[in-house]
Amino acid sequence: MSAFDRDSLADLALVDHHCHGVTRQELDLDGIDALLSEGGSPAPGLTNFDTALGLSVRRHCSPVLDLGPNAAAADYAARRAELGADEVNRRLLRASHTDMFLVDTGFRGGELLSPAELADAAGGTAREIVRLEAVAESLAAAGAEPGEFPDRYAEALRATVSATSAVGVKSVAAYRGGLHFDPAAPARQEVKAAAELWLERGPGADGWRLDDPVLTRALLWCAVELALPIQFHTGFGDPDLRLRRANPVLLSDFIAAVPARVPIMLLHCYPYHREAAYLAAVHPHVHLDLGLTLNFVGPSRAGALLAEVLELAPFGKLLYSSDAFGLAELYCVSALVFRRSLVGLLDERVASGEWSAADAARLAAMIGSGNAARVYGLS
Repeated sequence: MSAFDRDSLADLALVDHHCHGVTRQELDLDGIDALLSEGGSPAPGLTNFDTALGLSVRRHCSPVLDLGPNAAAADYAARRAELGADEVNRRLLRASHTDMFLVDTGFRGGELLSPAELADAAGGTAREIVRLEAVAESLAAAGAEPGEFPDRYAEALRATVSATSAVGVKSVAAYRGGLHFDPAAPARQEVKAAAELWLERGPGADGWRLDDPVLTRALLWCAVELALPIQFHTGFGDPDLRLRRANPVLLSDFIAAVPARVPIMLLHCYPYHREAAYLAAVHPHVHLDLGLTLNFVGPSRAGALLAEVLELAPFGKLLYSSDAFGLAELYCVSALVFRRSLVGLLDERVASGEWSAADAARLAAMIGSGNAARVYGLS
């Protein structure tokens, strides 16, 4: 094409390579408010609707529910209740025009729509991502013995991946001590000793929680053997995280030790997105996304962050994800902000004469869905 056709990319095909289910429960105003922030409910007298994300929901999700743009939060909640959770989820998920969802079910999965239910509501397809720590914690709850833990875990991980037809695995090591762990695979006796201490400690108030650095390494090296993409939470998250321990550069030695046949997927990354872009630029098997970052910074800054990542990251290394959790609104807003920001960035490059319109359209397709299809082996 002689000019970059923005309109042709308004519904750019998307593979959301990291996301969660949405709630099947009816939500009142407070329930919606709590899910609009990684920090949960706001301070007394405040609301999470008074954030870039909150304003985006009122602006872009209100019309999907037959309200005018920028409907008041109370009116929005009332209309949501009137339609019911099933209809709200269906409308907002379909408004995202997302083709495929790769769903992490390892966090509060029982409270949310399953991957199949999410796909049905969205009119798309879904595949599962297995959370490494969740498999270990299930083994502990089932009464695994310390001496058998290394073999039992490897078997359980393979069985879970097979049973769910998972296309990747995920680590939340950033939440469980940080990403500055020893990159080497631990010795078998080391794993048994660490498992004994962990299992003897027993579950806490929130159940079993694997946070031992030796066991974290053991889980990761079991995952390496599968040769599936390994997702890592990096950058900001909920208050359970210590941000300084979630910088993706802390993974540098582990990345260097992992065979290049095993893709490493850096999720979210902000405010370390430039560090993540560097890792993607210098390691053939490292990829990244901006995830929920684009939602939280809002449409006015999303394009700038995309531009900062693409200063260094190869175009074949950037993927789309929403990291949506609980609220179908997060899928709707994320897809809209991502498409607009990416198309705006490409349009600017074409208008400057630096890139051809054909290259811009090709790169949009790569980033929206092609890179995910290649890395995860999706049909």
